[in-house]
Amino acid sequence: MELDRADLKLLDLLQRDGRTTVQALSEAIHLSARATLNRVRKLESEGMIEGYRALVSRSALGQQICVFAEIALKDQRQATIQKFEKRMAQTTEVVACYVISGRYDYIARIACTSLDVYHRLINEWLDDTSLGVEKIVTNIELQTIKEFAGFPLPAAHSSHRN
Repeated sequence: MELDRADLKLLDLLQRDGRTTVQALSEAIHLSARATLNRVRKLESEGMIEGYRALVSRSALGQQICVFAEIALKDQRQATIQKFEKRMAQTTEVVACYVISGRYDYIARIACTSLDVYHRLINEWLDDTSLGVEKIVTNIELQTIKEFAGFPLPAAHSSHRN
């Protein structure tokens, strides 16, 4: 899907606040509410907008630790990889998991109420030989400098260049 300046502006605004009204969106992109709503629906149907969610304050959830776990698998067979990835997707404490290049196969961001809970969790993974986990290196998050707030959007093509 080719994105024009109005589409990019809509994506930017909705990425910042998914609850922005159609009226406010239409004023920002200088189109009618109907045309704006049609654009938003098209962005959704084309998969440019995957969904909407609320960002819950971590402090509202009580004391939590966040850990980045670098995970290496000893078994690279497809069945093992699929089982491991399914376990990551189903584990509530795993808030993000990525396949990475380099020394480790995955990096997972894990939120737990305590280090004991984290330790039990990773021991379960290590003890389950069907997951093929060879090694887990733990990095504890000490402070969040910048939290994920959306992807950078490309600049709209313009005839004016500075």
